[in-house]
Amino acid sequence: QVQLVESGGGLVQAGGSLRLSCAASGRGFSTYNMGWFRQAPGKEREFVAVISRSGGSTYPDSVKGRFTISRDNARGTVYLQMNSLKPEDTAVYYCAARLGGGSIYPQVYQFWGQGTQVTVSS
Repeated sequence: QVQLVESGGGLVQAGGSLRLSCAASGRGFSTYNMGWFRQAPGKEREFVAVISRSGGSTYPDSVKGRFTISRDNARGTVYLQMNSLKPEDTAVYYCAARLGGGSIYPQVYQFWGQGTQVTVSS
């Protein structure tokens, strides 16, 4: 069991940056694969980034080169650094944890945070 709490969202102009944090409580954080997903109004939840237990990361083309996921196992925290933000990045961002292999599919994640709003103005 792990509890996740996201923070760091806000309003930013296009081209700006934000860093999201996801604090995890519970045992064995280092054994979880961690992912970031986002959901805009009227749209389905989409994959943003994933980092495996071994530290490997994966991104969709929509954010590749702009977003970076990282984790600090000692602090039980995963981060999402977002640079060169675009209006289409506007969404509620969720972090998720999975006790298993890394995955880009939200349906396989076992634990989810409450989400943090990111709004990018034009």
